[in-house]
Amino acid sequence: QVRLVESGGGSVQAGGSLTLSCVGYGGTYCMGWFRQVPGKAREAIAAIDSDGSSGVAQSVKGRFTISKDNAKNILYLQMSSLKPEDTAMYYCAADRRATCWWLTEDSGYWGQGTQVTVSS
Repeated sequence: QVRLVESGGGSVQAGGSLTLSCVGYGGTYCMGWFRQVPGKAREAIAAIDSDGSSGVAQSVKGRFTISKDNAKNILYLQMSSLKPEDTAMYYCAADRRATCWWLTEDSGYWGQGTQVTVSS
């Protein structure tokens, strides 16, 4: 049984930083971070594939960094230079496939989400 537990969300001012964590229980191959604002589709923003390669979406490139502690199966998302448009619910996702970039709400495994609010 796969279970994902996120933490680290909160409220910050624009320009600030936050680090999200996601502890994964159960065997998965890929892991990633998504975010969603009300009325919009869930958006993939960073992921680590089963081969260890990682990437971030263009919208957060240069500001967000994804990393993983393989020994503890903890996924991190370091966010800096935060902008009000980064305000969203952030979700950790995982699956037993090579890449998590194309996961949807109906596929893969999802955490409960953690809210990030950036004020101007």
